[in-house]
Amino acid sequence: MVTPHTQQCSMIPRTIRPILLVSLSVALVACGEAGAQEEAEVPHPIVVTTPAIMDVPTTQGFVCQIHSRRHIEVRALDEGYLEEIPVREGQRVQQGQLMFRIVPILYRARLDAHRAELNHAEIQLRNTRQLSDQGVVSPQELALATAERDRVRAEMDLAAAELRFTNVVAPFDGIIDRQHIQQGSLVEEGDMLTEMSDNDVMWVYFNVPEADYLRFKSLPGANDPANPQELRFPGATIQLRLANGTVFDQVAGDTVTVESTFDSETGNVQFRADFPNPVGLLRHGQTGTLLINEALHDVPVIPQRAVFDILDRQYVFVVGDDGVVHQREITVAHESDDIFVIGSGLEANERYILDGVRQVHDGEHVNTEVIPPEQSLSNLQHHAE
Repeated sequence: MVTPHTQQCSMIPRTIRPILLVSLSVALVACGEAGAQEEAEVPHPIVVTTPAIMDVPTTQGFVCQIHSRRHIEVRALDEGYLEEIPVREGQRVQQGQLMFRIVPILYRARLDAHRAELNHAEIQLRNTRQLSDQGVVSPQELALATAERDRVRAEMDLAAAELRFTNVVAPFDGIIDRQHIQQGSLVEEGDMLTEMSDNDVMWVYFNVPEADYLRFKSLPGANDPANPQELRFPGATIQLRLANGTVFDQVAGDTVTVESTFDSETGNVQFRADFPNPVGLLRHGQTGTLLINEALHDVPVIPQRAVFDILDRQYVFVVGDDGVVHQREITVAHESDDIFVIGSGLEANERYILDGVRQVHDGEHVNTEVIPPEQSLSNLQHHAE
């Protein structure tokens, strides 16, 4: 049986039939590619979220110099030969303990001379008093003899004091440093014998830039009107990291001392924190890093991957209610691990692009997928800790 379609096909010349078949195949392939392209052009949703509001622990480090609470130079007050050194370098001594004994050649001779003069003045005074009692000399002569005896006695007391200066004793409890002059040496007045340190409490000095100084001064409870030279860090912990990377097992109080002036060349002001040193680990002249550990409360936080830089400024993409992307400059108040604490430029209820910042442009309309802010921080090191 012959159908109308068969009749129509039979009417087409055989030479044209292959061409029609090829054209039909090309048309079908083109339709398939167009459908696939339309499917590929369907945009994937852009992941957006809002800033997380949380407490962020922060640590700020400052290079520091460690000094003894009292560190002095021990010098000879008299000249003479260094006769005895009854202490050792590095030894801990008590206040009043003998450290150096100098043979006072000149001062001992001077004391002996004044002692002889005093004996002579005493004899003269006794004779004058006897003559005065007999009415042979006037009362004025007796007064002159008494004054002469007192003058010589004062000179002898001074010579005795100078002689005692040849025994150099510890002015406070502390540790003796290197001995600069050895036993048997001739010592001149003012020669440095050693240095001495009181290491029970260590003064740790560190330089603070002006911007940080102003921020510290603006913290609640930081200022004490009764002690304007002091600055408090309520709720903060002040620690000391030593040169080998370990953290000292003692902490300073929450109060530091602030110097009175800024360094005009560096723009820094010097702070001082006091650390107890019960086992004597810290020594005068050491270096380290002072750590101020404080918490920022209820601050907006975003992951660092959502931020991009243009020159020296930082930006995020904010998506409005109409789905349009807007480039927004932000300031970062603090950087910690994988997050930024926002200082300004992004409100807590605004949506920003979390992933895909390189796929969008300012003014572009995007489809969005909103996730909670906690999820945006779930895989970050800071949030995990």
